[in-house]
Amino acid sequence: MAKIRLIPQTRGFYTLFDRAAQNLVTTAQLLLDLLEHYPDRRDLVEKIKECEHEGDAVTHEIVQLVNKTFVTPIDGEDIYDLATALDDVCDFMDQVADELNLYGVDEVPPEAIEQAGVILKTVGKLADAIHCLEGLKDVSGTLVEIHTLEDEGDRIVRGATARLFRDGHDPLVVIRWKDIHEHLEQAVDSCERSAHVLESIYLKNR
Repeated sequence: MAKIRLIPQTRGFYTLFDRAAQNLVTTAQLLLDLLEHYPDRRDLVEKIKECEHEGDAVTHEIVQLVNKTFVTPIDGEDIYDLATALDDVCDFMDQVADELNLYGVDEVPPEAIEQAGVILKTVGKLADAIHCLEGLKDVSGTLVEIHTLEDEGDRIVRGATARLFRDGHDPLVVIRWKDIHEHLEQAVDSCERSAHVLESIYLKNR
């Protein structure tokens, strides 16, 4: 039977969240490299898959620690929500990498590369904010930057979708890239959801 800890295990949670955030940065860099050099760097798809497995493992560790800790440093539900949102970011990036191969993509549009660049910037800001969780350092400016980047992602995906329909592409190409653009945007949306959870944590605990 697992032991229940009565003393808040602050370091364990913060270390795991830092690990999850850094894994997102690594995954986002790999995704950007993949899109910039696809199909020559198909090998990066497997590296992204390894990062997705690492993200799953960290999420599992966080949930297990919540279940074993009687007094958590922040609300247990917030811990679970943040872990889930971070895992979603990684899952969407992995899905995009898989779809490049599954859909037989032979050319990546510039907007997809732009989206991957936004994801990389956003997870970098998210990692900075998560690193400040311990001690609840002020990250309001960083959270605003994440929201601004999400707006930029929205703008890019709208333009990309409009161009798909405007330029008379083959219907299969339109369907293929509409899916991929949307999943790239969902990765950014999950970053914003993580930012909302962080904002809630700061409001409750400061």
